[in-house]
Amino acid sequence: MLRLLLYFLRLFITRRTLLYLHNFFTSILKPITNLIAKIMPNQSDDHNSDPPPPPFDPSKPSIPISYPINSLEDLDSASYFTSFHYPFNKSTVPLHPPNSALPPRPRLLVCHDMQGGYVDDKWIQGGHNSGAYSIWHWYLIDVFVYFSHNLVTLPPPCWTNTAHRHGVKVLGTFITEWDEGAAICKKLLSTKESAHKYAERLAELAVALGFDGWLLNLEVKVDIGQIPNLKEFVSHLTQTIHSSLPGSLVIWYDSVTIDGELSWQNQLNEKNKPFFDISDGIFINYTWKEDYPKLSARVAGDRKFDVYMGIDVFGRGTFGGGQWTTNVALDVIKKDDVSSAVFAPGWVYETKQPPDFQTAQNRWWALVEKSWGIVQNYPKVLPFYSNFDQGRGNHISIDGAQVLSTQWNNISSQSFQPFLEYVDDPTSNTIDVRVDCSEVSFSGGGNLTFKGTLEANAYVSTRLFLGELFMGGLPVRFTYSVKSEGNSQLGLSLEFSSEMEGKKKLLLASQETNQFSSKFDETIVLHQPTKSDTAPGWVIQESSISMNGYTLTEIRAICYRKQPENSEHKSEARSKTTQDPAEYFAVLGHISISTSIQNTEFPPSTSWIVKGKDVEWGGSQGSKTLSLKISWKLKDGWSSRFPRYNIYVEKLIKQAVRPQGRKLETRALAPPNARNGKTEVSGEYLGESQVEAFYVSDFIIPSAISSLKYIIQPCDSGGASQVLDDAPFFQFNVEGQ
Repeated sequence: MLRLLLYFLRLFITRRTLLYLHNFFTSILKPITNLIAKIMPNQSDDHNSDPPPPPFDPSKPSIPISYPINSLEDLDSASYFTSFHYPFNKSTVPLHPPNSALPPRPRLLVCHDMQGGYVDDKWIQGGHNSGAYSIWHWYLIDVFVYFSHNLVTLPPPCWTNTAHRHGVKVLGTFITEWDEGAAICKKLLSTKESAHKYAERLAELAVALGFDGWLLNLEVKVDIGQIPNLKEFVSHLTQTIHSSLPGSLVIWYDSVTIDGELSWQNQLNEKNKPFFDISDGIFINYTWKEDYPKLSARVAGDRKFDVYMGIDVFGRGTFGGGQWTTNVALDVIKKDDVSSAVFAPGWVYETKQPPDFQTAQNRWWALVEKSWGIVQNYPKVLPFYSNFDQGRGNHISIDGAQVLSTQWNNISSQSFQPFLEYVDDPTSNTIDVRVDCSEVSFSGGGNLTFKGTLEANAYVSTRLFLGELFMGGLPVRFTYSVKSEGNSQLGLSLEFSSEMEGKKKLLLASQETNQFSSKFDETIVLHQPTKSDTAPGWVIQESSISMNGYTLTEIRAICYRKQPENSEHKSEARSKTTQDPAEYFAVLGHISISTSIQNTEFPPSTSWIVKGKDVEWGGSQGSKTLSLKISWKLKDGWSSRFPRYNIYVEKLIKQAVRPQGRKLETRALAPPNARNGKTEVSGEYLGESQVEAFYVSDFIIPSAISSLKYIIQPCDSGGASQVLDDAPFFQFNVEGQ
């Protein structure tokens, strides 16, 4: 009851007020709740109620989840590293470029604070909520902080994987609050050695799990005699993590002062600067006044970009009011040339802003882009691949064939997100462009749909990516998949720049487009487009381009209408007025960019060691259930490492009758619509993994099944996947169990 009340209070009041009210409501409500507990009958005695679930035991095999550390004892014991869940919690996508420092300019830090943390994102192998919260405007972010009110908040690997893919650093949170937090600080800061020990434990966790540092948020009063040890804690953590993980960050929150008081300064000044001086930056509390960013910049000197002025999107006392006027604060911060820390952008999701989450989220982040500008660019390196997957959806496809038709969510599955421009008031002639999780995809669970009306000789250009990709001497292959209706056509515009040659704009199109070809320096016709045999309606477009010495700076989608090929029909089309808009619909399934030498050689199945362990049986006589952990690794001599694996299972049944003299054979029980576009899949798609392990939980085995064949399909960073017949597998005998 107390926790629920405090949750609603935080939506409307500042942290300072909440601190005072906490003690008041605790003293009032605790006796009341104790009295109610004595008066009300014990609900657990009701024979109709379910027994409470057993307490979470991280040492026992179960569906892999992310979870925090809630005590200094658990932090000190390093018990997290012996947890069953630890190997699954490692992020696998490295930050690019590795070990890089933050750029010397105003930066945008985003602190997620969404419904207390560890919601749909805690399910490492994915959940079942297509409406799960997510962020996809990574090109506007420099640093992402995963936040909760637990002592040690470890970012779920899905956030780190996706943020790193887009060039964004990820921090965990160390927080102490209320009376319990004060007791924790007293123990942590009892000696210099103790402060060093816990700092080292935090550094070890960041390095082991692959994220980039810590936000330190001590929201308690600290004894003045322990301030030297607090400085030791901050300094030692900063130095230790820098040594182990170059490019890492430790950011101090504006809470405790050098006098030990819990007093939010809302600016950088002499009371919090000692902590700023021994860390990588300070997150300023969000109730600052208009001139505080300028004053803070003056105090910071040449480190002014390490000052992150806080903005609470919920608007609790924040300058500018947050919410739909968050840009008011951003404009002031940008003008005064310091950095910004946006707290709780999940406000859009938590408060169910109309008309729907995706539209409201795009509108809100458009305000950020208008004020702050784009801070990330991609593609930067090859291979580059995007299927526009947002990490949630209602289906999953592989190479145009649908393998899953139920709701799912997994932020790790996000590919590079497009730089779509938000249109607040589209006109009737505008093509509406959006990431679509409902339209059947070519790959993953999303695609880009283009829908509206278009005049015969017109075209619409839509920004997809802003890159910094240097083109070397080798030809570069551009491949993309399209599905369209009627005479709707979809091409790509590629803009290049060179210090010597200037700018050059190329159009990739399926036919000559004289109606607007003058807008481009060159039109490259994509000859003989390939239609996918296993993906009806999809057309694969491909071309190789040599632009040695140029840098690819922009990729745009070009919507146009196909012109008649017959000369007589062309003449008739030209004689028509240009004011003849017609329905336009096209879907862009994926974009892939690579060189000819970047074709992946997938190791044969014999090159892998695949094991099954932690086997647990359940179910009834008629139908068994199986839980087990499958792990795999390459044998010595193979150095290839893959960013993702698709997991399938084949249910094998024995033939009822066999000819005399022949062995009893097995055959696969095959569900429909389960193909990978290259080899027929006679199995069931279970999910994907970013690590070399997958946990199968309570898998139902019909009575006729004699064995199960788990297939692990490696996928490369360019979107290709191994032919399933050649993929590693683990076969498990069901009979006799």
